[in-house]
Amino acid sequence: MLAGDALIVLAFETLARRIETAPLNMSRVISTIARCSGAPIGICAGQAWECESDVVLEDYHRSKTGSLFVAATVAGAESVGAPTDAWRLVGERLGEAYQVADDLGDAMASSRDMGKPLGRDSSLGRPNAVQELGVAGAVRRLKDLVASATDAIPPCKGAAALQALIGGESRRILPAELAQLAA
Repeated sequence: MLAGDALIVLAFETLARRIETAPLNMSRVISTIARCSGAPIGICAGQAWECESDVVLEDYHRSKTGSLFVAATVAGAESVGAPTDAWRLVGERLGEAYQVADDLGDAMASSRDMGKPLGRDSSLGRPNAVQELGVAGAVRRLKDLVASATDAIPPCKGAAALQALIGGESRRILPAELAQLAA
């Protein structure tokens, strides 16, 4: 836990060093990363929702993991002064897709494949896509989110390569037996 806290602080320290070279862009980047890390919409909020009994799964996923992906995509656009709306959608969809894949892994994979103890979502009563949508529904949701993320990528140099990377990663993060369903 302390390592995570230290890395967040280090990220802000690293960004602060760049503020003199691009004050307007870097202040936006720092603000975005702060919002996406804290509350009420950042990863801290998402983690806190694990204690709640009535949570909208999509909101939980967007705050828990999606906020980190939004931080990456939006901050990247902001750092060069590019429009951020499309990149925000890319980040939201990627983060939510990652969380759905993680939920599938928690329910279906082996501890060795996932590199962590499994079944924690169910045992701790956390909201998860498999519990709410079933395995087939969660795989469909993952496919829809990946398609939405790749469709949201704005025209730019490397867009096709990024779309291919997202598609490949969406299959890689699933348990092997489910990866074919998400192809």
